[in-house]
Amino acid sequence: MTAPDHPIILCHDCGAQHALPPAVPGHRAECRRCGAVLRHFRSGGLGHAVALAIASVILFVTANLFPVLTFELEGRAQTATLLSGSVALWDGGYEVLGVLVFFVLFLAPLAQVLGTLYVVMPLAAGRRAAPGAAWTFRTVARLRRWAMAEVFLLGLIVAYVKLSDLAELEPGASLAALVAFILVQVWGQASLSPFEVWERIAPQTRAAQAAAAGPARLTACHDCHQVVAGTEGDCPRCGAGLHHRKPDSLRRGWALIAAAVILYIPANLLPIMTVVYFGAGQPDTILSGVEELIAAEMWPVALLVFFASITVPVLKLIGLAYLLWSVQRRSPKRRRDRTRLYRLIEGVGRWSMVDIFMISLLAALVQLGAIATIHAELGAVAFAAVVVITMLASESFDPRLIWDEPQRRDSSHD
Repeated sequence: MTAPDHPIILCHDCGAQHALPPAVPGHRAECRRCGAVLRHFRSGGLGHAVALAIASVILFVTANLFPVLTFELEGRAQTATLLSGSVALWDGGYEVLGVLVFFVLFLAPLAQVLGTLYVVMPLAAGRRAAPGAAWTFRTVARLRRWAMAEVFLLGLIVAYVKLSDLAELEPGASLAALVAFILVQVWGQASLSPFEVWERIAPQTRAAQAAAAGPARLTACHDCHQVVAGTEGDCPRCGAGLHHRKPDSLRRGWALIAAAVILYIPANLLPIMTVVYFGAGQPDTILSGVEELIAAEMWPVALLVFFASITVPVLKLIGLAYLLWSVQRRSPKRRRDRTRLYRLIEGVGRWSMVDIFMISLLAALVQLGAIATIHAELGAVAFAAVVVITMLASESFDPRLIWDEPQRRDSSHD
């Protein structure tokens, strides 16, 4: 039986209403309808999360102070830091690509860690939330999927394998700090309960309050998951605009998928980079890069690049198109499976950035004049656009439409 003081939450994946049980450390609450995780009951507390956030800041600064990789050929050496790739792309005439790499590798991870620290530190000390804490924590949540330090690490491994037969490579001091930062950041995210943070900023709506709303439609904030009676205005807790369902979800999704499909053609046909070695230049496409790895009998890396750069974008586009089509048809079939498919698409899309990170590293490392140079090509811009657009497409899709009954679905979404 639901107690009046139990927090009420609407599942972010299917919209089902739940009254959360009392917190039990180590347990988690799952949606009874679609299986989504509604809340993790963390045992470490906010103090533990603060300590890990501080460690993440220290490791991130250290990772940016020294080279991550040194490339040496014919007596000449070139080093690369985390920022060298974005600088090399900017200097090579691909400013947009350089800004993108800078954002997902440096700005988003740093803002995420500092924002978490700013919000959680006062709460862990038992004080009131800091000014602007709600907006900051909302931004942190939105940045999480765009912070790609772990994807960069995979790109670094691919770049290392590609260059290992050409010259001598030496891992830099910052590489260990980068690996440690990724591990500590993942640990910190696993130890922090967003629900607890939001509850400290402003309490979640209770069962008695929801019951008092009577027949009014309950709406969940997309950002902080606060439950509000009605569908208009701004969230009283975080300030985000309230919508019963994401506006124009289907129309926006189809438009973004169409744009990604169009760009996917030049992304695979045009060269993504050109390698010049002692005056002889050879352009590389995504597929030719995979073929080179296979020819060098580097099967694991070849399969990894093929999966991340070719298979994932195609399957993601097909999966999103299927979800949009099934919602438009108002299909009642396999709703739970379609929700799982959406979660999978959300999780794997960012890993396609591995090729862009690899190109940025190669462009930064191999700048040895007449001996050897590598620079990005237009295909890399098209491929990066495909990755970003497919991520935006999955973000614009509202999985709760899968579960809506036809007569209750807002016609503005069709």
